[in-house]
Amino acid sequence: MQLSPSAHADTFCRDSLPPPGQWPDLDLGDLSYPVRLNAADELLDATIAARGAYRRCLLAPGESWTYGDLLARASQVAGVLTEDLGLVPGNRVLLRGPNNPWMVACWFGVLKAGGVAVTTMPMLRTSELTTICDIARVSLALCDHRFTGELAAVPGVRIVAFGGGDSDDLAEAASRKSPEFSSVPTAADDVALIAFTSGTTGRPKATMHFHRDLLAVADTFSARVLRPGPDDLFAGTPPLAFTFGLGAVVLFPFRAGAASLLLEKATPAELADHIAAFDVTIVSTAPTAYRAMLAAGKADQLRGLRKPVSAGEHLPGPTWQAFHDATGVKIIDGIGSTEMLHIFIGSAGEEIRPGSTGREVPGYHAAILDADGKQVPDGEPGRLAVKGPTGCRYLNDPRQQAYVQDGWNITGDTYIRDADGYFWYQARSDDMIISGGYNIAGPEIEEVLLAHPDVAECGVVGVPDEARGQIVKAFVVLRAGTAGDEAKARELQDLVKGSIAPYKYPRSVEFVQSLPRTNTGKLQRFLLRLGDEAADNS
Repeated sequence: MQLSPSAHADTFCRDSLPPPGQWPDLDLGDLSYPVRLNAADELLDATIAARGAYRRCLLAPGESWTYGDLLARASQVAGVLTEDLGLVPGNRVLLRGPNNPWMVACWFGVLKAGGVAVTTMPMLRTSELTTICDIARVSLALCDHRFTGELAAVPGVRIVAFGGGDSDDLAEAASRKSPEFSSVPTAADDVALIAFTSGTTGRPKATMHFHRDLLAVADTFSARVLRPGPDDLFAGTPPLAFTFGLGAVVLFPFRAGAASLLLEKATPAELADHIAAFDVTIVSTAPTAYRAMLAAGKADQLRGLRKPVSAGEHLPGPTWQAFHDATGVKIIDGIGSTEMLHIFIGSAGEEIRPGSTGREVPGYHAAILDADGKQVPDGEPGRLAVKGPTGCRYLNDPRQQAYVQDGWNITGDTYIRDADGYFWYQARSDDMIISGGYNIAGPEIEEVLLAHPDVAECGVVGVPDEARGQIVKAFVVLRAGTAGDEAKARELQDLVKGSIAPYKYPRSVEFVQSLPRTNTGKLQRFLLRLGDEAADNS
């Protein structure tokens, strides 16, 4: 593995890459990128050169930016970062806020300035933000003015707010900068972003992705499966902090010269209304939302879609069929991961088989392996493994050796491949909870619950749920003399909501006398799951 000379003066990211022997096999195939590559230039400047600055680019309720508008504002943000805030190439910049045009401008501004974007969800609490800033060594944040509260308590981070209209607002400072900025000539294999993903041990994992990776996912899944055109309008519910969302509303539309509708927050019913009102043609969301849109009676609003994409959790065959029956539109199911950046298995059009995730995205290779790393025969379950132009590179994390084995990226999912090359989801191979498209680590919730003085022990698992795929369930052993009633359950739920991102709270709390453990004291979460399923089936 030979890396190009870096343009980063701050070498933290490159110094934090895994040792060469722990990298996955990276195969660009027929993709080709120059040694010097800044993804912002390719997605904005090159698109403008090819298609013009006055094309629609970013839409939001009550707001519309052209490609030229976005380029100018991103360039001005880059000017503020380098001239006023002292950013040098390689510095990490935390971004916090909902999906809106200024968040996108900040993201591009960081890349143009040679920085590394660390985009976070606005729902995260101070403790979670502190951990992220500690892992990624972040000292500067650009934050939507409505979401500075939790971030303000993170030590050692300078916050520059935007959207508030104050004299020290980022937008005000940007307005005084030139709308032209010569992007830092980063290397194609310089780190462009750090994306955080939940770990089954509770501590988040930081995944590092190169500038070329951002183009590679657009040049594979988007170009070869979605096949968008410049007249398409993209939309989606995943936040930019999720690589699923970043691809869906930034990388894919801009690579194709298309436009993106940004929604800060939308219920499934509201999403359907926006799809109809703005004539959205490509949408990305979780299976939960597709089910909810149908349940809300919104089928008529969805018939204009060309390519709805489902990811984040398994799309059941009955959900696919119900959506197709109601709208005439075929959902593209896909599986991706933060470690791989985006979707690597998924099929469109006539190649779709309801209930199957699909075939390998052209450019990627997937296999089903046994516990010894050997490929199993078609029709037998095993661990899903994948290789391609992108792959896992954790930042200073020993879990790299668990995710990457013999050059394969081991996703943590159990699958079966059939004789026709279609992949069929069976279950998660680890303890990750996937609820409504969110990845949730049970140990993180257990840590919060154990801080309560009435909780002696607890175990948190995911249990099946028709609407959300899974929900978080907490099994709690209370200290002697404490009543396990509805009031106590609500108290514990509120504790979690107030301590970490609210979507992680246990929607079900069951009080038990003891927890199943091994002889060495290790919690056996699989027995909690089995016990719950047995109770449901009795």
